Amino acid sequence: MNPPRKPPQRRPRLPLPSFVRSALLERGLMQAYRSRPPYQRNDYIGWIARAKQQATKDKRLAQMLDELAAGDKYMKMAYRPKRSRDR
Repeated sequence: MNPPRKPPQRRPRLPLPSFVRSALLERGLMQAYRSRPPYQRNDYIGWIARAKQQATKDKRLAQMLDELAAGDKYMKMAYRPKRSRDR
């Protein structure tokens, strides 16, 4: 008999830091951020938060904001949002 399978573990949802929220609002990118899948939002926040130096956090935040503004990148990889079925 096979042992029971464990369900896949979910990574904890990270809260949106206030400095990231402020930057999104200042650039008018909150909707672009919210339209991304939850795993992408979580990856961005974790990636920025893990930086030890402020200069690195600033650089990563700038990259996220630029990618959201362009709409076609995610962590320097090509990204194509899913189209809604309403079209």
